[in-house]
Amino acid sequence: MKKEIYQYTIKKPATLTGVGLHTGRAAKLTVHPAKAGHGIRFKQAGARASVPAHMDRVVDTGLATTIADKGMVFSTTEHLMAALAGLGIDNALIELDGPELPIMDGSAGPFVSVLRSKGRKRLKRGRSILKIVREVVWNDGDREVRAVPYEGLKLTCEIEFNHALIRNQSYTVEISPERFAEEIAGARTFGFLDQVEKLQQNGYALGGSLENAVVIDDNGVINKEGLRFSDEFVRHKILDLLGDLALLGCPLQGHIIARKSGHEQHLRFMKTLAAHPECWQVVEIEPDHDSEKGFLEKLTTTTREAGNRILPFLTPESEEIPCPSPA
Repeated sequence: MKKEIYQYTIKKPATLTGVGLHTGRAAKLTVHPAKAGHGIRFKQAGARASVPAHMDRVVDTGLATTIADKGMVFSTTEHLMAALAGLGIDNALIELDGPELPIMDGSAGPFVSVLRSKGRKRLKRGRSILKIVREVVWNDGDREVRAVPYEGLKLTCEIEFNHALIRNQSYTVEISPERFAEEIAGARTFGFLDQVEKLQQNGYALGGSLENAVVIDDNGVINKEGLRFSDEFVRHKILDLLGDLALLGCPLQGHIIARKSGHEQHLRFMKTLAAHPECWQVVEIEPDHDSEKGFLEKLTTTTREAGNRILPFLTPESEEIPCPSPA
């Protein structure tokens, strides 16, 4: 797999509109290009301040991953974050006109399509990679998230549901823009009909419909078009895992194996990872046009000081960053 050396953003702003899955409110978001080192940040329309897409800003993982700060809330971030991470987009400012991102069709597919249509722009700075060098594990009963060294980013998810249509499913994929777009991005969120009805009775999933989720009853999928993949359920879990891991704040190198996990377990794993700096190294990739490899790797020591620059809940508050001008 080819190593990404440079940081990237998008060439032009990308706008999407839809409805929030849980609020049921109309939502509009625009992904703006951003300079090198900006990272992924969220802002409310009309606000000057922005919020870094970092795990220290996560305030809720009950039904989706929600980040908040400075009086601003951004819910259901995982599908867009997966699209950005899957396509190798390191820097962007996401402007939203409400508290929840649009769910679109329940997958990352629409985000991937519009981001690809705008094109990636290579920036003049190398990437910093969080490289797993020793196994690190978070577990609670039969739920587990584990990371082991690997040259690249590989994700494995294992799920288990007491339903004949799902039962036990497992999927492994090495993440690249091509494989993410083809194998993972189109997998939709899913739910069981009785659970969806209970959520709506309690004021959640108000925007949920057969247009933006796979819904299952005792007999199977009730969506007329059926499934996009025979194992769409576990593929969507990979999508969610990638989107949540993007909240580490920099690309990850390693093999992540998640069993029966969700947003809460992903967050706990990231906190466990941050607490064990002996298990990772921060590698800064510097472009080197005189080298046959085309780049140099500079190791940043696995210390708390390194974590202060890379890992989110160890990161000091950053300055307010206004919306950048379109590139």
